[in-house]
Amino acid sequence: MIRTLICLSLALSLAACGGERRAPTPAPVELPRVTGVLSTKSAKQLFGGKSNGSDQSAAPFGFYSKGCLAGGVQLPETGPTWQAMRLSRNRNWGHPELVDFLKQLSRKVAALPGTDGIYVGDISQPRGGPMLTGHASHQIGLDADIWLRNVPDLGMSRAKREDFPPVSMWRSKGAYVNSDWTRVQHEMVKAAAKDPRVERIFIFPGAKVQMCNDEKGDRGWLRKVRPLYGHYYHMHVRLSCPKGARGCVAQTPPPAGDGCAEAQAWVNNILNPPPPKPRDPNAPAPKPKRDLTMGDLPAQCATVLAAD
Repeated sequence: MIRTLICLSLALSLAACGGERRAPTPAPVELPRVTGVLSTKSAKQLFGGKSNGSDQSAAPFGFYSKGCLAGGVQLPETGPTWQAMRLSRNRNWGHPELVDFLKQLSRKVAALPGTDGIYVGDISQPRGGPMLTGHASHQIGLDADIWLRNVPDLGMSRAKREDFPPVSMWRSKGAYVNSDWTRVQHEMVKAAAKDPRVERIFIFPGAKVQMCNDEKGDRGWLRKVRPLYGHYYHMHVRLSCPKGARGCVAQTPPPAGDGCAEAQAWVNNILNPPPPKPRDPNAPAPKPKRDLTMGDLPAQCATVLAAD
């Protein structure tokens, strides 16, 4: 049995090195997990302590909220049409496919009036995995937070980038956009969604409804834009598993259609929240969410940690 698991782990590792862009939707995969003494260790402490990517072929292992990243590359701190923000976090690492996507998107956004490109927030830690603080996802190098504000300056120092403020785009608790939302933000989200590598974009409900109301052309891209609370100063872009990345667990595709009715339902609930459901007095108290251990992660993540 142990030999079988090792062989399967090696096979998944080798298969994960493909570099093509678009992934078919695979059947759900249950990957072998880390075992032994290491399985009890806090995953966020181990991955949060790594300062560099692993010297391996690029491969995402596991799911967006339960996995790790082999061979991650660092988005340069500054480029001709982007800047990475909050550099002290050391979260500007991702799969090469994501870094390439961010560079391409930044050039498209820089061509829009009134902005010079994009500010990139958190991507992943150098080897992915659970983070010491914040995000539940961003673990396999395929998620990135992109600020929605217009970019007035691509020459900020590292120090200035630590406290330079993002701009909130919402009002009425996310039911509507505010006056800072313009056609630039619409086209920024649209450009990201139209990239075939993108699986989903998370943004506050009012923004999705506004884009649904404003879009007069092809509406197919709206399917990828999913309403989610928060996400009012940035959009969270998620790429699909790269083709051939057998160790990457794909997310179920978004439902068919443009999703506009669903977003409007979210807005309606914000404006007129339904009454809370009465709590069953006999129901057990909810258990606090525990931190992920290495035993929760795919077996390949132990190799990612141990690599140079």
